[in-house]
Amino acid sequence: MIEADSSFLRNLWYFALPSQSLKPGKMRAKTLLGEPILFGRTQAGDAFALRDLCPHRAIPLSCGRFDGAEVECCYHGWRFDAAGSCTHIPSLVTGQQLNLDRFGVKSYAVAEVQGNLWIFMGDRTLADPAEIAIVSGFEGRAPQFHLKMIYPCALDHAVVGLMDPAHSPFVHRAWWWRSGHDFHEEAREFVASHLGFTMVRHKVGIMTFVYQMLGGVPETEISFRLPSVRIESTTTARYHVSNLTTITPLTESESEVNFFAYWNVPWLGLVAPFLRPLAWQFLKQDRDVVERQQVGLKFDPSLMLIPDSDQLAKWYFQLKKEYAQAQAEQREFVNPVKDRVLKWRA
Repeated sequence: MIEADSSFLRNLWYFALPSQSLKPGKMRAKTLLGEPILFGRTQAGDAFALRDLCPHRAIPLSCGRFDGAEVECCYHGWRFDAAGSCTHIPSLVTGQQLNLDRFGVKSYAVAEVQGNLWIFMGDRTLADPAEIAIVSGFEGRAPQFHLKMIYPCALDHAVVGLMDPAHSPFVHRAWWWRSGHDFHEEAREFVASHLGFTMVRHKVGIMTFVYQMLGGVPETEISFRLPSVRIESTTTARYHVSNLTTITPLTESESEVNFFAYWNVPWLGLVAPFLRPLAWQFLKQDRDVVERQQVGLKFDPSLMLIPDSDQLAKWYFQLKKEYAQAQAEQREFVNPVKDRVLKWRA
């Protein structure tokens, strides 16, 4: 049995926004990990993130104005720059000396990688953009496809649900994917990887409609890393398609799932609009099942996990626990995942 933990891991990069959704001179408010965050982009194009609360009377700064350089609170006109420093308090008169450094707003480290904006939810002095997950083969490129969906569940249940290898025949039944009638024994090799684990590249055993479109027999590699990032890479002799799935906790009971796709298939952009409703249906099937799960979770049950199909869930909880302990003890993270072959029927 493993107990789900609603606490959030800090000092890690979380997906925040698609870069294109934050235009120069604009700002956007969002709750992440239960914290109010204000994202903005200066007229020069630099993205920033601040705690979305004025330190004076706690009015959300997102209710105010942004001139492309500074944010002005709508209540008393206090102004803050992109670093969170207070630059002006209009009510002060000549002779009233006040150190404005005392009234700054918390700022967060942000970085833009492959068309996405990421935020470091912790000590910004430890923020290293090199730790952000990269979709190999598409460096410097923005995704060609994006879907977003809110799951009404805690982060742990969203993560475990999306990585579960045994749910597909029961949850994802569709003509273009799988019927759910035929079961096959799967055996996959897994190895420890940075902050997580990787399913070693292998040939796809069941040629679904989606895979057949790529031609040839595809090979797939899937990796997961903390806090909640999954990357799947599928290649044939000619083509390469990768998807990045991020799960960002908004609150203790809501998680945002973002699905991005990158490809070098010349014609895929033409059919992408037709694939969008299929991908939406796929994500919604996962969302619907975790929504139903909330009925049982109200009774705070223990999670009874079995080998080998639940090993990924076990690893996730072990990774999360080890990372939290390493942070608390100020020591290096030691990956608890052991290389092994997992078997299950699906």
